[in-house]
Amino acid sequence: MSEFKQVVKEGAQTLWKKAKKMGLILSLVALAGLGGYIWVCGWTYSEGTRAGQLVKVSYKGVVFKTFEGQLNLGGLQSTPQGGVIGNTWDFSTAKRSVFEELSRMEGKQVKLHYRQRYRVFAWQGDTPYFVYKVEEINQ
Repeated sequence: MSEFKQVVKEGAQTLWKKAKKMGLILSLVALAGLGGYIWVCGWTYSEGTRAGQLVKVSYKGVVFKTFEGQLNLGGLQSTPQGGVIGNTWDFSTAKRSVFEELSRMEGKQVKLHYRQRYRVFAWQGDTPYFVYKVEEINQ
């Protein structure tokens, strides 16, 4: 083998080793970044309660089915165009047991305990508000 071919072969092997090493490093950095993002998305931004009339509860989605609901808080809100709309609050729930409890209380006055997340993945719900406890308000 000529000296030129030997140098080219050794250079290619060295370059290949460096590329593999760099690919491994980039993969590890990407994996750590994704793990960090998922971890941060699980953080609770705020926690609280909201009370009103439970208007709607549904199990919806094309690819990812999620449990969704809507609470009428009462009163009206004005829109930027000068109109008015009902004051409603959309929420999600991650647990089937909470969804079933909400379904039984549809149309009633309820107090919902929720946690708001920083980010939400498509398979978790449509909103960042996740209801974890339901109480019926007796009037």
